[in-house]
Amino acid sequence: MSRTARTQEEIRRFLDIGAVQVAELDLSGEEAVLRPGPGSPPVTHGEVFLLVRRDGLPVGTLLGRVPEGGDPTTVLASLARQAQVQVQVQVQVQTQVQAQGQGPGTAEAAGGTTVPPPFASVVVATRERTGQLARALDSLLAQDHPHFEIVVIDNAPVTDGTRDLVHRKYGERVRYVCEPVPGLATAHNAGLAHARGEVTAFTDDDVVADARWLTELTAPFVADPELGCATGLILPARLRTPAQVLLESHGGFAKGFTPTTYDPRNPPRDEPLFPFTAGRFGSGANMAFRTEVLRAVGGFDPATGAGTPALGGDDLYGFVRVLVQGHRLHYTPRALVWHHHRETWADLETQAFGYGAGLTAYLTAVLVNRPALLPAFLARLPRGLSHARGLTAVRETGDTGDTEGSGAGSAAPGSHDTRTTHPWPRRLSRLQRMGMLYGPVGYLRARRAAGGTTGKTPSGGRTAGGAR
Repeated sequence: MSRTARTQEEIRRFLDIGAVQVAELDLSGEEAVLRPGPGSPPVTHGEVFLLVRRDGLPVGTLLGRVPEGGDPTTVLASLARQAQVQVQVQVQVQTQVQAQGQGPGTAEAAGGTTVPPPFASVVVATRERTGQLARALDSLLAQDHPHFEIVVIDNAPVTDGTRDLVHRKYGERVRYVCEPVPGLATAHNAGLAHARGEVTAFTDDDVVADARWLTELTAPFVADPELGCATGLILPARLRTPAQVLLESHGGFAKGFTPTTYDPRNPPRDEPLFPFTAGRFGSGANMAFRTEVLRAVGGFDPATGAGTPALGGDDLYGFVRVLVQGHRLHYTPRALVWHHHRETWADLETQAFGYGAGLTAYLTAVLVNRPALLPAFLARLPRGLSHARGLTAVRETGDTGDTEGSGAGSAAPGSHDTRTTHPWPRRLSRLQRMGMLYGPVGYLRARRAAGGTTGKTPSGGRTAGGAR
């Protein structure tokens, strides 16, 4: 079969992928409580992607099917309880974390007293997407965190839509900053420059944040003075189109349900490429940094990220820079955001190429800005090439592969299940490899366009509005 014919067949199979409902089930009480996902209609018969909670905390996901005429709550609760062993294991892990001072919303200080999470700045970079932005801001303003501010960075706007939305609907509850230079890293640096919080959290304009998201994401900074960065769980808000279902069936953005701390002084034994496999640590839609630490490393490299020729990698660059400075990074599944995945085949093609480019662009940025890391990088290069081949391999049904950041696990609560019911198209794998080859070129082009000065936190752009 020719490459063109194979691609056409892959697109035909892609278009046959059906929608999946999104819901969440809380098993805290005697009776399970089923709720639709954010923006989703009530659950009916058919396939359901289910988040399982206990005491309001996420403990796992599963894919279930409700038969026609069946009661969704009864059917899905039965499926979740069949996986009770995995649920109990995860509850035990979370209980241990809580005992160490990383419990929900508080950290334990000396003498057994509890300390509230630190004052936080939430930065949301956006560009001409007022509908999505309003949905994200509504969820952020509903956070249970006791003390925070929201800063919207309007990146290279072509209209006044974002400014008008923020001023008209949110007033002094949200600060507005215009950053005229395009690029996600530049926008994030502008947010960092305007942040007043001890911790600066970043999320995207296409998410809906769980009510406890900010509390759970920032509490670990109190428990661990050496913590430089925290990341959280990302789940799909909707699975209505073939593109959304295909992406999530191969892991999406989730990193599983096991809290993990990455310590540069004690590298994980099962991570021979540490810290260069930064995609395992988290994603830019759900990350927070100790503000003084991120400023000390120069913020994000403005020659990386969406909106630049590098196409991505700004978040990964930030993770690695903080780790190589000796600070720890903590992943917590308690901090949850629901992400609106891209919707079309064309979106997936763009995303595949961009992810490949961002991966090698951020590695180039790290080595350019920290040449002392070159020997360590070269020592890991053979394994890194093998890892890259596995990362971009064609994944058939039931095989997620060793993909960076896949979050794959058993199809039961306690892990992010494999759910790989659809093969990963060869064309998308090829585009990701092509992106990897392009990434260093894209980064150097972006760096040259910026005048060769990168990794410096700007003073910020024009600002207006107040703070919560």
